[in-house]
Amino acid sequence: MKKAKKSIKKKNKKTKESKDDNESGASLDDAFADDDDVEYAKAKPRKERKKGLSDDEIEEELEEAEEEEEKISTAMNGKEDPAEREITFKTSKPITKVKKGDKIKVDGIEYEVDEHYVLIDHGTTKEMAIEIFNPKTDKDFQLRYFSDQVESTIDFYELQEILYVKKPFKKVEW
Repeated sequence: MKKAKKSIKKKNKKTKESKDDNESGASLDDAFADDDDVEYAKAKPRKERKKGLSDDEIEEELEEAEEEEEKISTAMNGKEDPAEREITFKTSKPITKVKKGDKIKVDGIEYEVDEHYVLIDHGTTKEMAIEIFNPKTDKDFQLRYFSDQVESTIDFYELQEILYVKKPFKKVEW
């Protein structure tokens, strides 16, 4: 019986050695060294894309987009250019001093400040956000502005589901 055990041990040693030799496998260069005469399948020809919309369809879509833009501009204080809107400010302190718990009125409705923070730092200027909420309805809103041009860049947003939607306004007080 002793002889049988010895032969098994010798076989196990041999299989381990052969596994060690084959574990590294062939290098990529060796694996593809003799594929010069191999012919690969040809690429499929490209499908031609369908031509775009006709000129009439493009013109119709442009008109619809312009009408939609005009509706938005009209909603923004009835002016064609939202940059020319008139917003009245009544301030008791600099906007940078507005903090949690302060009251802000937008078009006569009083909101409470929840947070005032930097939304995006652009280097020379900061895009700021003041998160406010209406204590009566518990709806969330934001006032966003650029720190170097508060009066010309301030915008009012209402949180709807998961998106803030821009709302027109005429007067803001803090």
